[in-house]
Amino acid sequence: MKNLFITGGSGFIGRNLKEQLTGKYNVFAPSHGELDLLYEERVYNYLKTHRFDVVIHTATWNATRTSKKDLTKVLEHNCRMFFNLARCSEYYGKMIYYGSGAEYGGQHWIPKIREDYFDTHVPKDAYGFSKYIMAKYAEHSRNIYDIRLFGVFGKYEDWEIRFISNACCKAAWDLPITIKQNVFFDYLYVDDLVKITEWFIENDPEDRFYNVCTGRVFDLRTLADKVLAASGKNLDVVVAREGVGREYGGDNSRLLSEMGGYSFRDMDACIREIYEWYLANKGIIHREKLLVDK
Repeated sequence: MKNLFITGGSGFIGRNLKEQLTGKYNVFAPSHGELDLLYEERVYNYLKTHRFDVVIHTATWNATRTSKKDLTKVLEHNCRMFFNLARCSEYYGKMIYYGSGAEYGGQHWIPKIREDYFDTHVPKDAYGFSKYIMAKYAEHSRNIYDIRLFGVFGKYEDWEIRFISNACCKAAWDLPITIKQNVFFDYLYVDDLVKITEWFIENDPEDRFYNVCTGRVFDLRTLADKVLAASGKNLDVVVAREGVGREYGGDNSRLLSEMGGYSFRDMDACIREIYEWYLANKGIIHREKLLVDK
């Protein structure tokens, strides 16, 4: 049984990975208090001691309204955590980390972005730039793989600001669903992400970068309707600004070609499942926080 080291195990993706992969693998997911990735020597000693088969790096310095982290530290801390792991690559089999479509540069997104579009532009925002720097390093690495994500949703995500979960929570509380501006997103259900990550664990990919997305896009207004259909409620959907924003999604042909295809779960079924989960866990949702626009 392979030994896995999952960073960010208490976060959205890390928690889902830990929950679904434990038992299939020996999973190590120390808390931030047990291992702070910003400390070079601690990370080095941990990796040298355990010599993991696979490191899955999900931890990120995600400075949002709800996290209250210092926005000025996004670039430094994301890079420092990554390089504290990457520099120790001789002590693990391979590292899989979650990159982002932000690596392509948000001002220059085009529909169905392909991996070879990378480095056409340098991202202007700190988060995108941190992921860009990581990708430039991974490009010349021996055993580091960049799984580029666009939109991921599922249980444990930040329901205060992430659209699908936010909409499900508002529907659970009989509140109108709000949209700043309609836009097309490629949303991947977290259970699909876990299964695709398993493929990366078990195989040696040919490339260093993969767009991990469904290849299908939905606009937010349509997704809001799907949430209402799942809830069986007739609530208002309020769109603040007219028009449609820049599409955010990628071409996944490299991934599917190498995997030999993959059947993504049906979006309606996924939304029904996540809505029912929030309804069953309504006690963790604070209604007053849903009254603050994202």
